[in-house]
Amino acid sequence: MPNYPETKLTRALRNGEFPVIISLARHDLDLARAAIGAGAFAIKVHLNAYHRATGTTFGSFSDERPFFETLATLEVPLLVMAGQEKVPSMQEMEALADLGFEGFNIYFSDMQPHLLQSRLRPMPALGEKSTDGDLQQILEIPGAMMEASVASFEDYGKPVNEIDLARYRDITTKAGIPVIAPSQKRFTPEDMPRLKQAGIAAPLLGVIVTGTTVQSMDAAVRPIVDAARSLNPA
Repeated sequence: MPNYPETKLTRALRNGEFPVIISLARHDLDLARAAIGAGAFAIKVHLNAYHRATGTTFGSFSDERPFFETLATLEVPLLVMAGQEKVPSMQEMEALADLGFEGFNIYFSDMQPHLLQSRLRPMPALGEKSTDGDLQQILEIPGAMMEASVASFEDYGKPVNEIDLARYRDITTKAGIPVIAPSQKRFTPEDMPRLKQAGIAAPLLGVIVTGTTVQSMDAAVRPIVDAARSLNPA
């Protein structure tokens, strides 16, 4: 298994810094710049996937590589959602690492063994129907972190409630490793302390929060970043 380096992002996740990660609604450099300008700590992109919340289809590594090469020049931590039924080859995973990507995300049910041999740190996602057995198998992956993508599609865009927070708390307590929460629900600045108290290591803001324009990205992300930074340990 690869020996994953500790990076600015992984240290922030482990040390309670509560970094805000942005999942781009589309592969658009202006959108990425807007996210960074509003205080995003890291950027997540997609491969080989249909994104239900936006209706966007993200292509293969060869399709998306030109954008990734340009994105890498922005010099922020980069993560990639690797795919669904189709995932990058080992050579493509290594090319992503060469570009500066440091972690990959995929639903645990879609994980393929060769992905765990790459230099990208695994961040498998629990889904709505994942079990404690799935969680335990993720914990057996050396160096893994985790995403809790556990809301039902019918609940996308609804406010965070106590049931959500209890689910996060249950997962983080059992996991004992950094757990990232994606904004399947409509995260707000007021949710940041609630998420952190539930043990979440970082919010991952997607289109439900950020919208699809430079203006909506800035308006949504800036106050959430301010709220998240106010929770940082002294």
